[in-house]
Amino acid sequence: MFLALCCGVILYLTTPIVMPQVINVPKGSIKSIITYLNTIENVPPEQFGRFDALVMRFVGTPQSGFVDLGVENPTRLEFFKRLSTAKAATREVTLIPGETLYFFLQDVARMYGLDAQKLQESYDAYFHLPEGVIVPETYKLPMGLSEDALMRLLAQISYKWHEESAIKLMGVYDRDKWFYYVAIASIVQKEAANIEEMPIVAAVVFNRLKLGMPLQMDGSLNYGIYSHQKITPERIRNDTNPCNTYKYKGIPPYPCTSASLQAIKAVLEPADVEYLYFVRNKNGTHTFSKTYQEHRDNF
Repeated sequence: MFLALCCGVILYLTTPIVMPQVINVPKGSIKSIITYLNTIENVPPEQFGRFDALVMRFVGTPQSGFVDLGVENPTRLEFFKRLSTAKAATREVTLIPGETLYFFLQDVARMYGLDAQKLQESYDAYFHLPEGVIVPETYKLPMGLSEDALMRLLAQISYKWHEESAIKLMGVYDRDKWFYYVAIASIVQKEAANIEEMPIVAAVVFNRLKLGMPLQMDGSLNYGIYSHQKITPERIRNDTNPCNTYKYKGIPPYPCTSASLQAIKAVLEPADVEYLYFVRNKNGTHTFSKTYQEHRDNF
């Protein structure tokens, strides 16, 4: 009986489990860590149980933060050992609100010694929109990840953030509806001079939409490689990208840049104003107006 029990335990501990190479272990009790391990994407939801908590206590306390297991799908015992001893070397990279995916991937490639084109290909595989899904944030990511693994990790982090933020702000996560608001927020992010202006700029967007007016906002044309370029009349006339809000009415089909939580909140709670126009002042902020004549007088 005892021998059979020992054989069963050995078999249990030496059987491979389903686990990605890099995981982000939260701080907390062993029980909470077990719960987290069962919620990792593409991992069986009941892979770990009470016996694993006992093994974890025996082997050693798990580390928090990014942990590089060194291999995918290790044996159960190997996993617990590495969970308590292996920790990934990390570097920080920041996606600034209003910045585009193109420049973010250039930064990631430089910081982590990766190929920007392969990063883009992996992005296309894991994200449903060409822009605006990765959350503008400072990421402390492990070194040694492949382009595919890094993008997969950013997708997991970003989509979780979007879902949690939508539920917190709207009570429900309707992906298409949420990213419609993110698309508006990406324009607000580029146009507003500061956080205080964001609800007013958002109101201008909605007021123009109600009247069927084109948005005609330069910030929407700061997409992709044009993120830091001044908008010219030639670009406005000839650019056929859907982010050209001079050429196309309505909201672009996807965010044109990254958008902060403050910009999204401003879109969900725009100011109660009737403004349709705004122009930048010498001090960098904007003067808002209701009529075109007022707008012209403000130049």
